[in-house]
Amino acid sequence: MSVSSTNSSDLAQDSTVSSGGQLKKVLGLTALLATAVGLVVGQGPLISILQVVGFSSYGAFIAILAAFVLSLCYAASFSELSLMMPKAGGISSYTEVAIGHFPAIVAVFAGYVIVPMLGLSAEIFLVDAILGELFPGLASPMVIGFVILGVFTLLNLLGIDIFAKVQSLLAFSMVVFLVIVGIAGIGGFSESMPVEANSYTDWQLEGLGVFSLVALAIWGFVGAEYVCPLAEESKNPEKDIPRSMYLGLYIILAVYLLLVLAALNFVPAETLATSELPHIDLMSAILGDSALMLIAAVAITGTCSTVNSVLAAIPRMLYGMAQNGQVFPMFKAVNKQGEPWVAVLFMALITAVPLFFIGSDTDSVILLLISASTCWFLTYIVAHIDVLILRKRYPNAARPYITPFYPIPQIVGILGMVYAAMNNSPSP
Repeated sequence: MSVSSTNSSDLAQDSTVSSGGQLKKVLGLTALLATAVGLVVGQGPLISILQVVGFSSYGAFIAILAAFVLSLCYAASFSELSLMMPKAGGISSYTEVAIGHFPAIVAVFAGYVIVPMLGLSAEIFLVDAILGELFPGLASPMVIGFVILGVFTLLNLLGIDIFAKVQSLLAFSMVVFLVIVGIAGIGGFSESMPVEANSYTDWQLEGLGVFSLVALAIWGFVGAEYVCPLAEESKNPEKDIPRSMYLGLYIILAVYLLLVLAALNFVPAETLATSELPHIDLMSAILGDSALMLIAAVAITGTCSTVNSVLAAIPRMLYGMAQNGQVFPMFKAVNKQGEPWVAVLFMALITAVPLFFIGSDTDSVILLLISASTCWFLTYIVAHIDVLILRKRYPNAARPYITPFYPIPQIVGILGMVYAAMNNSPSP
């Protein structure tokens, strides 16, 4: 990371986003790191990663590392953009200056409003599906999911400091448990019997092709940039925004590699590829049926972490867009706790809508995740393009963070996301 002290007044003149002076600077590195990690330790990403193992065996390492490289590329672009314009609007602020109002609106709605309607709904549905499988008859369908959505909507209306404390606890708990599961799975600390060695005989690079699974693997790394809309509320954004994203991605990679090794030891490839809930199969194989309550608690914790992150970050994007006249002015409304309450309620509402239509079809989850990730790819491509354009248009603008090896991360990121979108399906 390097610092530039050049004047950026020309950039400021083009950016009409106002901070409004209503958001509180209370977030430190721990809270931002919890946000970066919290979104991607949910159940949807775990399902994606373990299905990659089922489809490609040891080739999963290649797909996961390729997805990790693409995630570093988007982290570099978002770090540069967010510190040039540390606004709550996020991608809308950067894209408005680089490309224009309409692309800015499309980028936010495609990548951050439609995605929760798909991915977050799937995440909430998974809690209900898991509890229904582990504890049949525990509650009516989707009741627990709606309760989780309602509770975290309320918590996010109570203030960003409440969010920070809750998110740190959720993310830390989830990461610690997944690390324990991974270590138990590869260290022989489980009482269960590992699968036979011939369950995974090669790298399975034929057929689907391991690189076609990058699109599925990258779902496990998307969302670290959710820290960027929190820049106005960060105590030290110039250091903590990039650090939280990069550190979060490395933590996530380490967790996934542990889980992949554990899965290779304990769960047959066919089970991972065809199971509706492969992460539950993995945990049950390692911990045994006696740990059902613990597994259920982990499933709920992962979903709560994801819901909490989304309801904190995306409403701030809508708040910033409202400040800039890109969405309805009502999204500028802030309550006494400094929360954009209209935007929070709006995100909760659109997340709830698909839950009424999923029913009991668990197969819908993967379709929702595939659709959501495709929308996300578009936003990442736009972010890379923003960096390229702003480097040309405003070469002397102050950049507290400068992308290393520019423009390689942007070019690799664009090509990788296009490829992932073209291959975004776990079927031939």
